[in-house]
Amino acid sequence: MPTSDAAFSTTEPTGWKNWWQSGRLSQQLLLLACVAGVAGLLASRALVALAPVAGVVAALANPHVRRQVPQWLRLRTIWAPAGLYGLLALSGLYTHNWPEWQHELFRQLPWLGVPLLFGLAVPLTGRQRFGVGCLFVLGLALIGAATVGQYLRDPTAANEAFRLGQSMPSVTRIFHIHFGLMLALAAFFGFRMARQPQAPRWLQVLLGLSVVVCVVVLHVLAYRSGLLAAYTLLLVEALLALLVRRRFWLGATLLLALAAGPWLAYHSLASVRERVSNTLFDLEQFELEHDINHFSLSRRLAAWQTATVVARQHPLLGVGPADAHAAMMDQYAWRSYGLLPANRVMVHNQYLHQLVAGGVVGLVLWLLVLLGPLAQPTLRRNPYVYRFVLLSAVAMLTDSLLELQTSYNLFVFLYGFLIVAAERRLRRPPKPSPAQNGINSIFV
Repeated sequence: MPTSDAAFSTTEPTGWKNWWQSGRLSQQLLLLACVAGVAGLLASRALVALAPVAGVVAALANPHVRRQVPQWLRLRTIWAPAGLYGLLALSGLYTHNWPEWQHELFRQLPWLGVPLLFGLAVPLTGRQRFGVGCLFVLGLALIGAATVGQYLRDPTAANEAFRLGQSMPSVTRIFHIHFGLMLALAAFFGFRMARQPQAPRWLQVLLGLSVVVCVVVLHVLAYRSGLLAAYTLLLVEALLALLVRRRFWLGATLLLALAAGPWLAYHSLASVRERVSNTLFDLEQFELEHDINHFSLSRRLAAWQTATVVARQHPLLGVGPADAHAAMMDQYAWRSYGLLPANRVMVHNQYLHQLVAGGVVGLVLWLLVLLGPLAQPTLRRNPYVYRFVLLSAVAMLTDSLLELQTSYNLFVFLYGFLIVAAERRLRRPPKPSPAQNGINSIFV
């Protein structure tokens, strides 16, 4: 007869098996995927490509994955991205560019994979989510400070480039539109995180300094898309404080910042003055029908008008994502706006791009992805969720962010990390377990 101790040792899992059955393996793999995703967005595309692989393995490593599937399927926030991917697959029936269609099928797999991994893997603890958020905010502040340092090495040449309509990428080569949006996200996220009482005092100070750095970088380098998104959200915050929360002093302070910030930046920063001057001159060239080959905003306006013509010709399902570029170039051949072939740009507006590529159906599905979470009151009140949604919504007025890999990865990662994970916690609050350490109040 075996002793009671021996019997216990045969039933109690030990080593890696205990790590798997307790959920720690799945959770740590999800954490690895998140850290790799953030690090990849900041500095390395290779890590961005690796992150979804680790995330899918994390979902499969959940010891209760079969029981999680029905709950995952009840999440509203997974269906609109799946619908977008389904429309892409359907466009294979009428596409004329099979190689590009096959490439897009592979490139857009994160629409399915990211909601899956955040819906099925063992969720991160509040402390772990906060750590990932700190990596994003502090990392952007460091990169932003280094980029401003590069600007200060020769501000005269940089300001001359701004006058000619050029922009400075980050020191890690993040495209300026993406970098501006990321700085705006980091500033608003960091401001909220710095006020979390659970965070150590030194970390609160670091986060506060990071917010200041991100705001300064946005203004010194005059990133138009990031500034437009940031000031629009600041206006929304002021209106919420005044009309909804009835915090009149806060609302008045935000409105004052909204008015004083641009004025101070214009009168104190040569880069901002050059950017404003270039913007007005750029728009004037389009209005006067001058040569716009070297003016980014004028070419963007020409692209918007071209896109509306294409969209009217294919209103229901569009031309298909794989054929959007060819359709735009064909329309440019009819009306070129005097643009040389090399200067005939794509849509540079996510909403118009969805209309061209997917028609009304594609636009509706995209609006469900972007704005659908705000239909759920709890998600709408989540400060991280609504700030992410509004900042992205404004930035996408000036660029087709989902068509460029870095900004696509940024949106899909934050969609899963903030929105899908938040709805999952809402529908089934996680039970205390060794894998979660009972900490779930930070960065929710």
